[in-house]
Amino acid sequence: MPVLLFLIDTSASMNQRTHLGTTYLDIAKGAVETFMKLRGRDPASRGDRYMLVNFEDVPFGIKAGWKESHATFMTELRNLQATGLTTIGQSLRTAFDLLNLNRLVTGIDNYGQGRNPFFLEPAIIIAITDGNKLTSTGGVQDELHLPLTTPLPGSELTKEPFRWDQRLFALVLRIPGNASVEPEPLGGVPPDDSPITPMCEVTGGRSYSVFSQRMLNQCLESLVQKIQSGVVINFEKTGPDPPPLEDAPAEALKSGPQPWHCCHKLIYVRPNPKTGVPIGHWPIPEAFWPDQNSPTLPPRSAHPHVRFSCLDAEPMVIDKVPFDKYELEPSPLTQYILERKSPHTCWQVFVCNSAKYSDLGQPFGYLKASTALNCVNLFVMPYNYPVLLPLLDDLIKVHKFKPTIKWRQSFENYLKTMPPYYIGSLRKALRIMGAPNLLADNMEYGLSYSVVSYLKKLSQQSKIEYDRLIASIGKKPPPEAGIKVRWRGGGISLAQRRDFIQQLQSLTGDGPTLPLELNPKEFQGFHLALLNKGLKPQSFRNPYDIPRSHLLDQLSRMRRNLLNTSVCTLRGQDSDQLHSVPIAQMGNYQDFLKAAPQPLRDADPEQPKRLHTFGNPFKLDKKGMMIDEADEFVTGPQNKGKRPGDSSNMQGGGPKRRRCMSPLLRLGRAYTPPVTPPASPRPTTGEFFLSRPYTLYFILVSAQTFVYIIINHLNQNHYGSDSSSDSEADHPSGTANHQENHTGMDPQDLRHRDEEENGRPQVAELPPTSEEGMEVVLVDDQPPRYLSPAALKKHIHNETMKVNNELRALITKEIRKPGRHYEKIFLLLKQIQGTLDTRLIFLQNIIKEAARFKKRVLIEQLENFLEEIHNRSNNMNHVDTL
Repeated sequence: MPVLLFLIDTSASMNQRTHLGTTYLDIAKGAVETFMKLRGRDPASRGDRYMLVNFEDVPFGIKAGWKESHATFMTELRNLQATGLTTIGQSLRTAFDLLNLNRLVTGIDNYGQGRNPFFLEPAIIIAITDGNKLTSTGGVQDELHLPLTTPLPGSELTKEPFRWDQRLFALVLRIPGNASVEPEPLGGVPPDDSPITPMCEVTGGRSYSVFSQRMLNQCLESLVQKIQSGVVINFEKTGPDPPPLEDAPAEALKSGPQPWHCCHKLIYVRPNPKTGVPIGHWPIPEAFWPDQNSPTLPPRSAHPHVRFSCLDAEPMVIDKVPFDKYELEPSPLTQYILERKSPHTCWQVFVCNSAKYSDLGQPFGYLKASTALNCVNLFVMPYNYPVLLPLLDDLIKVHKFKPTIKWRQSFENYLKTMPPYYIGSLRKALRIMGAPNLLADNMEYGLSYSVVSYLKKLSQQSKIEYDRLIASIGKKPPPEAGIKVRWRGGGISLAQRRDFIQQLQSLTGDGPTLPLELNPKEFQGFHLALLNKGLKPQSFRNPYDIPRSHLLDQLSRMRRNLLNTSVCTLRGQDSDQLHSVPIAQMGNYQDFLKAAPQPLRDADPEQPKRLHTFGNPFKLDKKGMMIDEADEFVTGPQNKGKRPGDSSNMQGGGPKRRRCMSPLLRLGRAYTPPVTPPASPRPTTGEFFLSRPYTLYFILVSAQTFVYIIINHLNQNHYGSDSSSDSEADHPSGTANHQENHTGMDPQDLRHRDEEENGRPQVAELPPTSEEGMEVVLVDDQPPRYLSPAALKKHIHNETMKVNNELRALITKEIRKPGRHYEKIFLLLKQIQGTLDTRLIFLQNIIKEAARFKKRVLIEQLENFLEEIHNRSNNMNHVDTL
């Protein structure tokens, strides 16, 4: 998982503008976003971790570290401002310390135990700066110096502040302010001559001198290709040069240092395609022989110095003995080896002072060209492999894993010349071979007790420092009280000098009035106030809030404000400036919400909460709607073995698919057309019927037959005052009684009871001119009084569907609400219109809707309600047969 750390120069010089009209800081922000888009094309970018550091002091300069999300990284990047000094040395040290903070906790450096290339945390530091002078509070510096003191525990164990898997690349912006007439040079981007370039080369990276936007895009594409998993090693030649080839050119025959004699390049450590983590067996030896009596460890260099001998040797590989193979980055060394075209010979590699009695040490591997002559590989073998591998070969082929005394003596002599930290790797290799008992379990690893305890203490301190730094990231620096006025000394003021007074008198004829005594310590604690950028400028009230470049525009605004006749009072703030927001702050919607006052609580807390999503504030929180409570889960067989089209597969909550599976909300199904509820408050059942000119009242005569009585409700122009009030008061109550009790009473009793309650005969029996004063008036736009049977049936069906659809929408809305308040659902279910089959189908659809939202308690109550309806219908059928 590579770490990509962006070090952005936020000094004041980054405010300079280019011929493109943008500042250097804007170009740096755009470069970061472009880099992330280019990197996102690679599937391996899923594991990338992005960090952001600027030139502020620690810890305020760390904008995004180990725990910050990608959204925090982008927000902090947009909020960067160019104010301050060019303290690139301190910022680089902060970046390295941030990367190295967790290495002692994980033990990735493995101090005193050899360097494992497969224990790595690759990191790329991309610094974007303008390449100007290095300024600090101490003055201007010509060279880049990193601070020697650091709060990072264990930093004294490495000579350099970086590690061998960390590389620094610098983009030095040199885009001019005026467009250049000369064409851009073609080819590669040259390195820059700024002080950061040597630091880049030391870490294994490089700098880019950017003169145009095209070159910047070219550099970003090159940087994306540089993201490789590997470590940097110094390769140096030891001994004489190899004999020249017969067909070698004349340039290769010249003496003296050659570019391939010393190379500072990367070796690629490829991750395992199955696990995604590099796997290895053997370390690169340390540059010292470990002493068990030494209380401390000598500091190591960040990059190991590996020497290679140009004497041709035969590559040695034995079956069942593991080895590590690493590809070298293209360099003059790899080019020289490939030009020799000898893939069957190798050059041995050494680490100085790694052996106990030899300065050069014993070989731990070799450099060898591939068989296809397209790359050079570093083979890492056991230490002093020319001695060990023949012994192991004899053990396998000659002794058949039964070593003799002579073989054991030779093996013990080898162990004396091997660094003790190789014992763990050798024991694993012997276990792979099938000879796990050759090494004793009590062999020491070569570190003293004081060193081991010191490393454990460093690990604990690093963990504490890691937690402290993580907690401090994101905090804002405290605001400064002001600029302190410093006394420059007891020198005489310019106004007190005699020559100045004489010159002034000769010009004006008057001398300045000076105080008799000037106290030099009078303004010793004086502070100049700083401009608070958090407050909006009051340009109509404070003249100091008006920038110099906006004075003329402000005069015109004030003139319009004064001469505005449409407004009686003067405004204290310009409307344009009141709503103007800088472009850099337009995307900070979350910061605006934090500063906004706390909203009032919702009047109906049972309603699903709405998400404050930028651009769609009316989006509902579907997570709160889908799940009611933890115990309300539909239990039942999952029917995993059934086919999808099986009818029993729909039981137990329905299929779990993201698209809407509600039978109430599907389009094109019978009995279930979608209904959009109106925005106005929903009327009651009585108001629903009274609001229509023709309302259907259903009276159940038998289980199969309905008598439809059409009542014509006319407005007050056709009713008397008394009759209208009586009809509005009586008919709804009667209707409610019919709807609630028509399944449990005899039809004749129901009709007689309705006549008694209303105190008058049925409407169908009323004469045209009755006591109530009812008149039958036919209007042109109203339907005729007596309809044909087909039209009457169609009209009844339409009215029934309208009522049931609105009830369906209301019940669906109640089901989606969280909680267990189901009383309103059953009140609405009692108002269903239609035949018994229509009511049963409606209720079954409601049960399926409740199952979709996993309302177990509601489903049980609805099933009881359905069973009650079945019982009533059966009892009624039994009475009819009698």
